[in-house]
Amino acid sequence: MAERSRRFFLSMASAAGTAGARMAAATLGDKPAVLGGRPIRKKPFPVWPIVRKSDEKVWMSVLRTLKWNRTRGSAVKQFEETWARRLGASYCLATSGGTTALWTALNALDVGPKDEVLVPPYTFIATVNVVLLQHALPVFVDTDRETFQIDAKKIEERITPRTRCILPVHMGGAAAEMDLILELARKHKLSVVEDACQSHLAEWRNQPVATVGDIGCFSFQASKNLNCGEGGALITNSDELIARAERFHTNGGSVGKADNPIPHRTNGCNLRMTEFQGALLAAQYDRVEEQAREREDHAGYLTSLFDEIDGIAPARVYEGCTRNAYHLYMFRYDPHAFAGLPREGFVKALRAEGVHCSTGYRPLNKDKFLEHTFQSRAFRSIYSDKELNNWRERNHTPENDRLCSEAVWLTQSKLLGSRDDMDQIAEAVRKIQAFAPEIRKAGVG
Repeated sequence: MAERSRRFFLSMASAAGTAGARMAAATLGDKPAVLGGRPIRKKPFPVWPIVRKSDEKVWMSVLRTLKWNRTRGSAVKQFEETWARRLGASYCLATSGGTTALWTALNALDVGPKDEVLVPPYTFIATVNVVLLQHALPVFVDTDRETFQIDAKKIEERITPRTRCILPVHMGGAAAEMDLILELARKHKLSVVEDACQSHLAEWRNQPVATVGDIGCFSFQASKNLNCGEGGALITNSDELIARAERFHTNGGSVGKADNPIPHRTNGCNLRMTEFQGALLAAQYDRVEEQAREREDHAGYLTSLFDEIDGIAPARVYEGCTRNAYHLYMFRYDPHAFAGLPREGFVKALRAEGVHCSTGYRPLNKDKFLEHTFQSRAFRSIYSDKELNNWRERNHTPENDRLCSEAVWLTQSKLLGSRDDMDQIAEAVRKIQAFAPEIRKAGVG
């Protein structure tokens, strides 16, 4: 009863303004945990991954077969067939990771030296690393701050005669603006590889992401909504592309997925998924939909709470995004609505209240690893100083720079709790806002 009263006072005070919120909180004897008060939450959020007895059963069944690799067992093939069917795709090729799925995709499209691949700067480093592995140049397109996605309206200005591929990332579980991306790809005769590593079961106009472009790629790394520790998958409807992809991921060897297999051996690598990974994915398949619905429900409710808090702007989704997978719950933080409290102070205060969060990505296009790569012997032998200087001149993404200073993330497992958990997250934010002057004065962050 006391807890409900506390929430009532804070929610009413929030509507009345910051001063009222501080008065209500003080009446209840609370102050921010970062300043020595009681945290809103002591109960942990759901732990990820969620393990069931069925997971142990399938793992042990693979162990006992002694057939632990894809060429001898059946678990990986079963998962590939099931996942392709769920997405309405012709082919699914399981790989050792999301990174290797992306690498395989670019190789299948014959992306190579002197080519340019358009990528967002707001993404995990793997999206760019796979371009560099093919000795192509990643060309960064600025971010749409409101959605956290690549700004499709700025893609065309980055296209040159060397552009070979557009590689949009469906960031956080939502979808990039695929209508315009596909229109530009058709106009300029470019391929589209969807990085759907964070967006299992997300949809664009009721069509699963990863099936909209030429190739789509998933990650099943430990934090992902569907995971097996490490693993990935490539999705396509093209006979030719799946044949090329399977050859590359199995050291250029024989293939059997497509009707027109390539008749000769090619270069490649061993990027196959193991039977243990395939079995774990298959075991989780019957609950991935249920968990996806739960995340959607709780994310929608949390957004309704955040919409009432000045200075908190949840990531907007495009009209065409008919389903958000919510691998991340992302929002932008405005310090002006929190008495000038820096984002780092807000994050520290929110963590102290028992709500772990992070500040997300840094500007990937400014990372020093790019220059180190361009100074390598391989890249120096391919690209002239003039070409690299031209790349540097185009490498400006001001909106992304701003987003990287505003973003706050909550991970997907927090959305698998209860509505009370969502109430407490919002309550913690209101509490921080109410005491923001004191927190700032204390030098937190």
